[in-house]
Amino acid sequence: MIALRQVTLQRGAEPLFEGADLTLHAGHKAGIVGPNGAGKSSLFGLILGEIGADKGAIEMSGGQRIAHMAQEVEALTRPIVEYVLDGDAELRRTEAALASAQTEGDHHREAELHGAIEALDGYSAPARAAQLLVGLGFAQQDLDKPLSAFSGGWRMRANLARTLFMPSDVLLLDEPTNHLDLDALLWLEQWLTRYPGTLLLISHDRDFLDAVCDHIVHFDRRQLVLYRGNYTTFERTRAEKLALQQAQAEKQQARREEIEKFVARFRYKATKARQAQSRLKMLERMGDIALAHVDSPFHFTLPAADKTSHPLLVIDDAALGYQQADGGQRVQLSNVKLTLLPGQRIGLLGPNGAGKSTLIKSLTGDLPLLEGRRVPGEHLAVGYFAQHQLEGLDLQASPFTHVQRLSPKAADSDIRQFLGGFGFPGDDVFAKVDTFSGGEKARLALALIAWQKPNLLLLDEPTNHLDLEMREALTEALASFDGTVIVVSHDRHLLKATVDEFWKVADHRVEPFDGDLEDYRVWLKTRLETARRIAREEKADKADAAQAAPKEDRKASRRAAAELREKLRPLKRERDRAEKAMEGVQAELAEVEERLGDASLYTDTARKQELTECLGRQGELKARLDDLEAEWLAAEEALEEMQDALASGD
Repeated sequence: MIALRQVTLQRGAEPLFEGADLTLHAGHKAGIVGPNGAGKSSLFGLILGEIGADKGAIEMSGGQRIAHMAQEVEALTRPIVEYVLDGDAELRRTEAALASAQTEGDHHREAELHGAIEALDGYSAPARAAQLLVGLGFAQQDLDKPLSAFSGGWRMRANLARTLFMPSDVLLLDEPTNHLDLDALLWLEQWLTRYPGTLLLISHDRDFLDAVCDHIVHFDRRQLVLYRGNYTTFERTRAEKLALQQAQAEKQQARREEIEKFVARFRYKATKARQAQSRLKMLERMGDIALAHVDSPFHFTLPAADKTSHPLLVIDDAALGYQQADGGQRVQLSNVKLTLLPGQRIGLLGPNGAGKSTLIKSLTGDLPLLEGRRVPGEHLAVGYFAQHQLEGLDLQASPFTHVQRLSPKAADSDIRQFLGGFGFPGDDVFAKVDTFSGGEKARLALALIAWQKPNLLLLDEPTNHLDLEMREALTEALASFDGTVIVVSHDRHLLKATVDEFWKVADHRVEPFDGDLEDYRVWLKTRLETARRIAREEKADKADAAQAAPKEDRKASRRAAAELREKLRPLKRERDRAEKAMEGVQAELAEVEERLGDASLYTDTARKQELTECLGRQGELKARLDDLEAEWLAAEEALEEMQDALASGD
C-alpha cells in the first residue's frame, strides 16, 4: 500500500498540493494525470524518498521493492544487454560473490551461490534482458553494442528496458512512451498489463492509459483525486462533476455544439474506407471527450492557406534515403510513386527504422531524392513539425518575437491573442525560450507552423512532450484542419481522430494500408509470426538439403569423415598417454609430499639425506607434471579443432 496523509508540498512561492490524501493498494495500476508543472514528477520524488513533504506523512508497506527510471543514462561503454542486466543489483552482487568464491577455490560457498542465482532466476536473466530490448525495438545483432553507439532516444529505450528488468513490487514510470514508436508502444502496453505489482504511470497518451490503468490520479486544484476505472471513465466522471457547476455547464454546451457542427460537416465527406469510418466514430465521441476539458487553457485552430493546388505534391519513380560519407547511397525506400491531393488525411504506419521519417523529410524537400522527381504544386505551403525543430528555436527570443519575425506588420493584439490559445497567456508571450520546458517549446513550434497557414501539414511525432490537455486541443485542431495532413504518431487517439487513410511504410516500399489501427496490430503480429516461421523453415530446409544430398556427395562426405577420424586416432592416443602419465606422476608426488609432511623429517639429523632426496624428487615431479599438462593441453586442443571440423562437415 502507498498512502499520502494530508501531504503538502511547496516548490517556490506556490504549493503543488495542499493537504492531499491518496491511497493506492497493492496491484493497482494508476495513471497520474494533470497539467505540466502540477507536481506529477514530484509525487514520484516523495514516494522514492528523494524529497520530503512540507507537511503530512507518506506511508508505505514494508519491504516493497521500487523500480523507477534513472534520469541520467550512465555506463556508456557497457554493452546494452549488460546495462539492462545491471538493473538487477542483487543478481550482480551474487554473481560477483560467485566469481570471488571460484577464485578462492571455496567450493562449498560456490554451491551456495549457484543456488542463490537459481533462486533469483539468474540463469534466464540474459534471455529475459534480450527479450525486453528486442520488444522495445532493438535488433538482435545490436545487443552487444555499447550504449555510446546509440542516440539519446535509443539510450532512453535501454534505460526503460533496465527499469522493467529490475525486480520490483512497485513500478514508477514517467512518460515511458516519449521515445517509442507505435510498434514498441504496443509491446510495452502488453507487458505492463501483465505486470503483477503496483504501477504508477505518468503519461499523456490517453489510449495507453485506457489499455493499462484501472485507476486515475488527477492533480486538480492542488489536490489528488482518485478515480476508479481507466482514462475514458475518468473523463466521463469528471465531465459529470463539472456539469454541476453552472459556469462550466455553459462552456460544455458551447463546446458540444461546436463539435457537433464539425462532425455534421465531416459526415458528408467521409468515404466508405474503413479508417474514414473509424474516424467518424471517433469524432462523434469527441463531443463527450471535450466536456471533460472545458477548463483547458489551450484552444486554437489551424487555419489553412487561402490558395491550394491540385495536386499539391507529386513524387515520381523515386528512391529515398541518404548520401553516405564514402560517396555511396543508403536507399531506404524504392520505387516511390505518390500524389498528394487537397484534403487528404494520411497516417504513416510501419516498423521502426522502415523509413517513415525519411519519407516526411523527402516530402518537405529538406532531404533530396536519390532518384526520381519531386514536383510541388504552384501554391504548395508546407508546415513541418519534427522534434529536432525545437532545437532551432531562438533561445534568447520570446514567443512574441518569433511570431513577429514571421509577420512584422501583424498587430500586437492579434499575436498575443493567437499565442494565448497555445498556452502563452498575458506576459508569458514575452518570456525567453531558454526558460521553457520541452512541452512549451513544442507548443511554440506548433504555433509558428499554424501562424504560417500551410496547406500541407507534415507532422513527425507531434505529441512528444505535450500534456493531455494540449494533446486534446491539437487533436481537435487537426481534426478540423481543411488542408492535407500526413502524420507519424504513436498517439492512437490522435490518429483515430485526424486521419482517413493509412500508408504502410515497410520492406523498402510505401503503399496504401487497407484497414484501421486494429488491423495494423494484427498485421504486426502476423509479420512477426511469419518471420519466425520462415526462420524455422529455412533451418528445416538446410537439414533436408543435407539429408537429400546426392549419393555420391554422401559417399564423399562419409569418406572425408572417415579420413578425419583416422587423423583423430593418434591425437587421442597422445592425449590419453599424457593423461595416464600425469596420473602416475600425481600419485608419486602425493606420496613424496606425504613423506614431507612428517615433522620428524625436518628435526631428525639422521634423516637429513632423506629430506634432501624428497625435496629434490618433489621438484622433479612438479616439473614433469607441468610438461605433461602442456602435452595433454596441446593434444586436447588439436583434437577439439578436428572434432569441430568433423561436426561441421568441413
